[in-house]
Amino acid sequence: MSRHVAIVTDSTAYLPARTMERHGITAVPLTVVLGDRALEEGTEISTRSLAQALQKRRPVTTSRPAPELFAETYRRIADSGADAIVSLHLSAELSGTHDAAVVAAREAPVPVRVVDTGMIAMALGFCALAAAETAEAGGTVDEAVTAAEKRAAGTSAYFYVDTLDYLRRGGRIGAAQALFGSALAVKPLLQLADGRIEPLEKVRTASRAIARLEEIVAERAGSAPVDIAVHHLAAPDRASALAERLRERVPDLADLHVSEVGAVIGAHTGPGLLGVVVASR
Repeated sequence: MSRHVAIVTDSTAYLPARTMERHGITAVPLTVVLGDRALEEGTEISTRSLAQALQKRRPVTTSRPAPELFAETYRRIADSGADAIVSLHLSAELSGTHDAAVVAAREAPVPVRVVDTGMIAMALGFCALAAAETAEAGGTVDEAVTAAEKRAAGTSAYFYVDTLDYLRRGGRIGAAQALFGSALAVKPLLQLADGRIEPLEKVRTASRAIARLEEIVAERAGSAPVDIAVHHLAAPDRASALAERLRERVPDLADLHVSEVGAVIGAHTGPGLLGVVVASR
């Protein structure tokens, strides 16, 4: 009889609630600090409230989950009958979430394998899904981790933001990188590289930047089977239009997800974000 391997991720995976429920995936929430209030992502702060706060230039920061929250989650999952846990999290280059999970795993009542996926948003979500599907098929901890790592290796993430100021203020890019998007009022395209957010290209207008984002994604997808996720913050029409164009341009598109990012990612990108994740099957 195979061991029951449970899958844990964090709230920045932005998996649909029905998908998480269907695959038995548990998400541990990160925290958004709005003024003097600490609010859990996904339950205590909406993206609309976040966007309004950012537009009013209210102070917004984010925080990793406390190790105690991970410990409580691991205990609850063990009590429900799991024999082992694979805990998959956003890039350790961007957050201390992975480190908090590692601390909690040391005292967990069942073995816990904590994985730094190097990913964010649905790039992380696709990794969690790959691990969950492997576990559902009776896979071991090693097999679930391998499935997630394979998915991560075949996944790329690209971003358009109206300004780099939010990323600079949140410490996710340096001041020198922020200059990349300020000269001549160019619009920056970014990518996830080695777990970090790095400049990719400079484009002179928002419309051209979004068109270039579409081209980059179509080139990356090629003719192989892929899943795609389109993310946005306070830009639903842009995201829907981009998703429809990608549906037409990508010949072997398996699944297409369109969703607004949560408050944690949104706090560091600002309103107007468009992000696209391409994951090879």
